[in-house]
Amino acid sequence: MSQPPYDLILAGGGLANGLIAHRLRERRPDLRFLVVEGAGTLGGNHTWSFHDGDLSPVEHDWIAPFVAHRWPGYDVRFPRRARPVATGYASVSSERFASVLHERLGERLRLSAPIRALSPTSVTLEDGQRIEARAVIDGRGQRQSAHLTLGFQKFLGQEWETDAPHGVTQPVVMDASVPQSNGYRFVYVLPFSPTRLLIEDTYYADDAALERDTLRQRIASYSEARGWRLKTLLREEDGILPIALGGDMDRLIEEARGVPTVGLARALFHPTTGYSLPDAAHVADLVCAAPDLSPEALARLLAQHARNLWSDRAYFRLLNRLLFGAGEPAERYRILEHFYRLPDPLVARFYAARLEFSDKLRIFVGKPPVSVRGALRILAAPSRLKDTA
Repeated sequence: MSQPPYDLILAGGGLANGLIAHRLRERRPDLRFLVVEGAGTLGGNHTWSFHDGDLSPVEHDWIAPFVAHRWPGYDVRFPRRARPVATGYASVSSERFASVLHERLGERLRLSAPIRALSPTSVTLEDGQRIEARAVIDGRGQRQSAHLTLGFQKFLGQEWETDAPHGVTQPVVMDASVPQSNGYRFVYVLPFSPTRLLIEDTYYADDAALERDTLRQRIASYSEARGWRLKTLLREEDGILPIALGGDMDRLIEEARGVPTVGLARALFHPTTGYSLPDAAHVADLVCAAPDLSPEALARLLAQHARNLWSDRAYFRLLNRLLFGAGEPAERYRILEHFYRLPDPLVARFYAARLEFSDKLRIFVGKPPVSVRGALRILAAPSRLKDTA
């Protein structure tokens, strides 16, 4: 029986598979692998960000070529609290992501090749071509599942050149001093240069409808209120990120039918913030170090990794259920406002999803940010969300 032409096919050229490909190229250059992507480039149209504490020193080293911007800290603003956070922050642009991977992967890329179907050992393209490999990793992004209960973080962002310096020196990760409606709303601002800004209007909402024209108008109003004279629109992006409320990880894994799976489809994102780059970096190193790249071994490895994280992060899903269900939509910002009274190291552990037991207790100390009755109702009804840790 002849050997398949590839050891590994990475189905989908988004963040998760792109980082896996990068690590394999660095650490296992003799491996025969191929990235198959339906679009004409990699990474789509995104800005991925992370905090310094989200990654290990080794991960910081190898992720460095992808980083387009770094800052020593960031700001948050709420109606009754505003503060800087002295934790480093960085962003990866999809343009930089694609540029690095196109240069380093070369013939290991197959672009403009939409995938019709896949199995643990093959990919079938829309044109009918079938590509064989010893194993396939599915990283084609989020898809609906009856085994995940989600809220939504929906946003529209615009990158602008201003006709005068805007005066923003470090990111504003959350500005929730803006009017609240349809759920927890905040504006996210990244200063890329003295005259260049990314401005995102963001909601944590119960529904996935994205009213783009409304969000564009609110970005314009926010900018005008801060005296920013917007000159040239350079780029626009939007998205609807999953926020995990509950689910059954074992059933979610069964849906893959033995295909090793990474990324959003395996709930590999921070349950509360939706940040996905740190989880993607962890998985890239996990795959790169795997001694057995058979589909069965990869499926077991990645499934157990997802189960472990799902169990470890049950606390975050509880917090999310309080955020989405324990108060009126216009009052939901109070949970994050209450959280940001805490010291920088605890905030960093929260974003890294590595809370200590004492941290979890401390987050809820003090005057409740939501009604006690609403909180008790959420705490008494986890079974309705089928949340299994």
